[in-house]
Amino acid sequence: MRGGPRGFGGRDHPEGRGGPRGRRMFDGGELRLVLLKLIADEPRHGYDLIRSIEELTGGAYAPSPGVVYPTLTLLDDMDLIAARQAEGAKKLYAVTDTGAQHLAENAELVAALMARLAEVGAERARTDSASVRRAMGNLREVLLHKLRSEDVAIETVHQVVALIDDAAQKIERL
Repeated sequence: MRGGPRGFGGRDHPEGRGGPRGRRMFDGGELRLVLLKLIADEPRHGYDLIRSIEELTGGAYAPSPGVVYPTLTLLDDMDLIAARQAEGAKKLYAVTDTGAQHLAENAELVAALMARLAEVGAERARTDSASVRRAMGNLREVLLHKLRSEDVAIETVHQVVALIDDAAQKIERL
């Protein structure tokens, strides 16, 4: 996911679940707007919101409960959503009239945020095919096997590096 959409990646998911380390998917109040939009589409509970975002991004990004639940509390405190009990201890959130108005006032930004999530999902679909992962795994295993040999000559190492560099350049030109 390197070079993905602006603001992608970060602290809200473990490495291997998405984009570049050290960057966040959302800035400031953007996550609030995304959650509010998803709740406006259909009343949801916190875990369902996390799953929905993960599905939108093709599994590339899932905000942590430690980010989502405090944001839901804030949205509730702002009277943008209302919580009601559902399924035991789970709270089901629905948008309020104030929340619907807030979404309407920020419609352009909300559309851009949802498009960003969709693009992350599309990029993930393009770059995360099983055959590419399999081929990369094969290359890794062959390299480890070949280069772990104690009698590997330095010339062999140079040849391996040249082959990898050549393959990278050919892929880049595709």
